[in-house]
Amino acid sequence: MELALPTTLTHAQATAQLAAWVPQFAGLDGEGVTLDCAALQHFDSTALALVLEVGRQALAHGVGLQLRAVPPRLRDLAAVYGLDALWNLA
Repeated sequence: MELALPTTLTHAQATAQLAAWVPQFAGLDGEGVTLDCAALQHFDSTALALVLEVGRQALAHGVGLQLRAVPPRLRDLAAVYGLDALWNLA
């Protein structure tokens, strides 16, 4: 399954985005989850929280999470919180 982050992702958008994605996890059938971050331009630490929750949902359904096209600012923010190693961003 492939999901894509929007251009803007703050608390206001994250809750709705997650609500839209959660039902899709039920039909994974062993298929991994790829989260495309290419469009992401305006975000705060809520973006990290959303990525963490997507990872939790994937794990709960027995699959992994792969991030694609992670912007440098998101990589830097992940490093500040010690999440870069979790997502192989280092």
